[in-house]
Amino acid sequence: MVGNSMTESMTILHEDIGQSWRDPDTSVELLERRVIELFRTGMIWRPGAAELLTALRMAGVPLALVTATRRHLAEVALETIGPANFQAVVCGDDLDETKPHPMPYLTAAALLGADVRACVAIEDSPNGVASALAAGAVVLAVPCEVDLSHLTGVTHVPSLVDVDPDFLDKLVAAA
Repeated sequence: MVGNSMTESMTILHEDIGQSWRDPDTSVELLERRVIELFRTGMIWRPGAAELLTALRMAGVPLALVTATRRHLAEVALETIGPANFQAVVCGDDLDETKPHPMPYLTAAALLGADVRACVAIEDSPNGVASALAAGAVVLAVPCEVDLSHLTGVTHVPSLVDVDPDFLDKLVAAA
């Protein structure tokens, strides 16, 4: 379910547990209330993510957050990770088309004033990878909850620990 909308995820969950009669929107509302509580206690950074974000910001690289998460949840998460880290934020409910459609990444690149082909999308879900590839971005696949090793047309790394601005520059140059 990683990378799907919350409503799609709840529908899948309800079907899987034999309770397809449940209202997915009610379940989403309950889940989102709990997620907000958890986000407010602090976000757990993936290894190397905070360091890479700092290095990119210090290098003057414009950054966008492109997420399938709905805006009201993303805003709470940004309180913890720092809204100033991103010059643009595109959330799952900002557009009619969401991942795996290319529009989220095309929108983010446009908001940054960047050619999407010169952008690196760091993704952890198949839908996110598909969205970024369809938009024409260079994709760095970093697995978290889902195995991405079967995906082609992307660069795979086990974590962001050894990723720095030079590494990302080389990915764009190679593309």
